[in-house]
Amino acid sequence: MAASYDFPQDLTDAQDELRQVRAELQTLYQRVPWSVEPLDAWETHENAWRQASRPASPGWDPQDAAEIARLRKRELGLAGSIVTHTYWSELAPADVLAARTALKHHHEQQMADASS
Repeated sequence: MAASYDFPQDLTDAQDELRQVRAELQTLYQRVPWSVEPLDAWETHENAWRQASRPASPGWDPQDAAEIARLRKRELGLAGSIVTHTYWSELAPADVLAARTALKHHHEQQMADASS
């Protein structure tokens, strides 16, 4: 059975928000064009070892660019606060990796516990 950790509420809240911010970023990245700046369509030379191409890109809308910048800044802040949280210093160095992995998956565990 996997070890159980008593994570502080602020740490789990930060992890939950980080998961949400990353989901919002993924949704935005799927919606915006492939290039931040307007670029012409391109394709690799016919002799390239791997053929690739992209359609023309109008670039990102200023509102999308601002929202992505805001979310990326929040993502970085949350990740920093999680990594530097004082909780990790309470654990033996050999246990930190397992605890960090458990924190990343605590939401899934809560959902499983709630459904049983």
